[in-house]
Amino acid sequence: MSEPCLFVIGATHHNVPLEVREKLAVSNEAALRESLSRVPSLKEIAILATCNRVEFYGVGLDEKAADSVQAAYCAMQRFEVCDFEKIRISLTGREAALHLFEVASGLDSQLLGENEIFGQVKEAYAAAQARGSAGAVLNRVFQKAFQAAKHVRTNTGISAGTVSVANVAVDLASNIFGSLDGVRILVLGTGEIGEGTARAFRSRGAADLAVASRTPEHAAGVAAGLGAGTVPFEEREHRIADCDIVVCSTSAPSTVLSTAAIHAAMRRRPARPLLLIDMAMPRDVEASAADLQNVFLYNLDDLAKIAEQSRAAREAEAQRCRTLLAERADSLWRHVQERLAAMRVNGADAGPAAPPPR
Repeated sequence: MSEPCLFVIGATHHNVPLEVREKLAVSNEAALRESLSRVPSLKEIAILATCNRVEFYGVGLDEKAADSVQAAYCAMQRFEVCDFEKIRISLTGREAALHLFEVASGLDSQLLGENEIFGQVKEAYAAAQARGSAGAVLNRVFQKAFQAAKHVRTNTGISAGTVSVANVAVDLASNIFGSLDGVRILVLGTGEIGEGTARAFRSRGAADLAVASRTPEHAAGVAAGLGAGTVPFEEREHRIADCDIVVCSTSAPSTVLSTAAIHAAMRRRPARPLLLIDMAMPRDVEASAADLQNVFLYNLDDLAKIAEQSRAAREAEAQRCRTLLAERADSLWRHVQERLAAMRVNGADAGPAAPPPR
């Protein structure tokens, strides 16, 4: 007899290079959710999609639910199932819960101990709640994951030094240019990462700062909060020649800076280097721009390699965190098993809980 199970299936930066993660990036989450809603044995589902991972946390009435989720996702991405199985993570039961604990705590991130992932996991859970796809099991697992993440961040030094991709980017710029005073910086994209990076530059003394967004009103709001300028997004490629650093973090489905435009800009400023920091997924800058003279292009994986230099100092804390999280996962799993047992008895009646009142 098939048993109800908690599972996680997905792909992360651990096994998937940047160029493949681009192909796996979810561009239409609403359509994907609609497809998953037709999986008969799937009772609960939450989707965590970030620059470095696409993961599906689910509860199924049988072991086929995870395979059905995988099939629906691969069909949506036009990615061969057999190729996905070579790079995927696939965990069930306690190990699935423990994985979520480690993800929320920043232990599974490219930048060990980074903070942004905690907010991204909360957003994924909130989206599942709003759509009624998080039921009794996922509610408990996610809530316990948040408690565990807060506990290890409070009681260990895993986040010492405020680890973030924004700070790594600013450190890189500071190492290249020295003082940021007088350095002209343009930030394309004013989402959480773009705004955070702009704030990090400002806090390090960058005075000549401008932002651009596909949503002009949002760009204006971010600029006002930072005392920065704005650039119309459609003029971005024409403004490159006036910049020393361009940070890209849009959610555009394809590149927003072409090699041809960057090459044209460099002809107008041949003696001055240009630093391009591409923090987007899919990438915002054509990869071939790195071949241009005096152009220095860094992407997310490059930033992770730079951050790796300080990783050793946090590894001991990471081991302490894993021990604490494993203990909490053990405690949680005893309760989750009771929920799954009830689902086995009640079958289809044990579906997702109704979303909370707004």
